[in-house]
Amino acid sequence: MIYLRLFLTFLEIGAFSFGGGYGMITLIRQKVLEQGWLSEEEFLNLIAVSESTPGPIAVNMATFIGSTQAGVVGSLCATFGAILPSFLIVLIITALVSNFLEYSGVKAFLCGVRPAIVALIVGTALTMFSSTVFGYKNFGGTVALDVKALVIFLLLISISIVYKKIKKRGISAILMILFSAGLGIGAYGFMP
Repeated sequence: MIYLRLFLTFLEIGAFSFGGGYGMITLIRQKVLEQGWLSEEEFLNLIAVSESTPGPIAVNMATFIGSTQAGVVGSLCATFGAILPSFLIVLIITALVSNFLEYSGVKAFLCGVRPAIVALIVGTALTMFSSTVFGYKNFGGTVALDVKALVIFLLLISISIVYKKIKKRGISAILMILFSAGLGIGAYGFMP
């Protein structure tokens, strides 16, 4: 039954992912591609949509994936599965331990998990970059440079750097998303 599969898949993702929504993207990608729910290209598009809609990216992704597989009930099952582990963990921590972060074991655990979270986020970013700009899906696969995507990427990096130098703070993510959407429409047009 698809509802149970969606719930259990996202329950596993929610239970074994650390680092918030961006830390979950790697595991979501792996599970979704294994299940055959989305293609690599559809997944990359889903990240863009999930990032540009209000709310946490992992919850948005669970909702959209559930919706594509089983409609409204599927989106509810996937979303509930994704948020249940975090909800329960926070509830237990709040109820049982008032100064939980003061324990040396907890500090050691978090110090050990942080590099893994950074590695997962960087790994996902590199995978998305190579897939988007070079069309590189897996080892031994073909490579086809998408010059438009590379130019858009370089323009966005340049804009971010220049803005930060001028304003002494980072550019708004909303402005970057809107600007990149405009660049995408300009470079690729409305129709494929």
